[in-house]
Amino acid sequence: MAQPTRPTHYQPLGSPIWQQTRQWAGGQAPAAPLWLFWLSAGLAALAALAGAAAALHLALSGHHLSGMGTQLVWGIPHVFALTLILAGAGALVVAASGQLTATTPLAATTRLGSIVASALLIGGLAVLVFDLGRPDQLPVTFQHFNPASSFARNIFFYLGFFAIVGLLLWSLLDPALARYRRLIGWLALIWPLLLATNVGSIFALLAAHEGFRSGLLFPLFVSAALAYGSAVLLLGWLAANGLTPAVTARGANARGTISSPVMAPHVATPPTATHPTTKRLSRLLALFLAAHAAVLLVHLLSLLYSPAARDVARFLLIDGGIYPVLFWFGMVAVGVILPSLLLLAGVIRQRTSHFAVAAGLVLLGGLAHLFVMVVGVQAHPVALIPGYEVTGAAFDGEVFSYQPTLWEWLIGLSGVAIAWLTALVAVGVLPLTPRPAAATRGSSAPDTLDTPDTPASQSATDPVD
Repeated sequence: MAQPTRPTHYQPLGSPIWQQTRQWAGGQAPAAPLWLFWLSAGLAALAALAGAAAALHLALSGHHLSGMGTQLVWGIPHVFALTLILAGAGALVVAASGQLTATTPLAATTRLGSIVASALLIGGLAVLVFDLGRPDQLPVTFQHFNPASSFARNIFFYLGFFAIVGLLLWSLLDPALARYRRLIGWLALIWPLLLATNVGSIFALLAAHEGFRSGLLFPLFVSAALAYGSAVLLLGWLAANGLTPAVTARGANARGTISSPVMAPHVATPPTATHPTTKRLSRLLALFLAAHAAVLLVHLLSLLYSPAARDVARFLLIDGGIYPVLFWFGMVAVGVILPSLLLLAGVIRQRTSHFAVAAGLVLLGGLAHLFVMVVGVQAHPVALIPGYEVTGAAFDGEVFSYQPTLWEWLIGLSGVAIAWLTALVAVGVLPLTPRPAAATRGSSAPDTLDTPDTPASQSATDPVD
């Protein structure tokens, strides 16, 4: 007779980290994952401070020091901000789907995914605040709310995003709120989709440029959010469960076991590539990536079909200098084709490195795509009077030559650093990652991860994938 599945035990990763740090301070040799943890946290803090310093320098000295201008007002910082915000929205969708189907492998990612989504949104909003020029005027947006503005509506969606994540984590940590988990899960599933749609409305409803103002930008941003979010969540899951190189209790590399770089290194977890959660996340990433590529193809065909947008489409895809290179090589080759092949190879060969590299390439391709779509469209001259050539003293009809400066790169990268640092702190304090079963029960049986959030009525022999 099948025995009921044991409940999942979650642990904060900070406990073994602090314990190992005290041992390190006492003269013991540190494990490799320990110093890597502190090194990554220190580098993230330095990058965040560098971005804040760059923002302060531009605010005091003037934004003429950046590569942007009156024709091109959204530069590389906005590309990073959009990528982080969309990735955060998509990560919460995937995490919330695990909450709604508590017996599936995705349920193990609900807690971790909620924190990763919030960290990504914090990083993206930090970049926007750094690039405002006048961050002290931010409270004005709360005092004068304009519901007709996509930017003003975004503030409402951002605040709701954090509130829903707080409720989701509260319902998971407090058994008294278990009855509301499904309702909160639906909120956490729908709200980020609305957020991604409203972000897309910034460009879809922008009538000033023929490269925007397309209804297809709504599903394009939603599909981008799902692809980027599933990629980040896959990376977070692999990192929390031990990405190579693996360190076992004997301190040697092992092929069959992988230990977490931030969990106690003596606890071995199952091969991450064959774990049901890893396989489900990789399949979702492949599905969302294919959907995003399909919507992007339809969007480009609509631009080529429209006489008003045909010139800007040719500029972005053929004769726009760096923009066609970034699109075909950065987005299509690096962001779609290579990840698809690596995901297929990862399933066949059962290697976590294939999944990790594929997820990273999807994010790099997303940066290239948003750079082409946001910056490239602005660089193309606006057709003030369709059918006529307009010339003047204000660079009318000329392509804007945009070269991002060091200050802009520091601001954009600081958002990634802030997101990474926020996730590290949260994962080190809150019980977000499933504890290996052997460590929980203190047995010498082969290590396995407990099935997450499974009710007692679920059979231990029931398939999970």
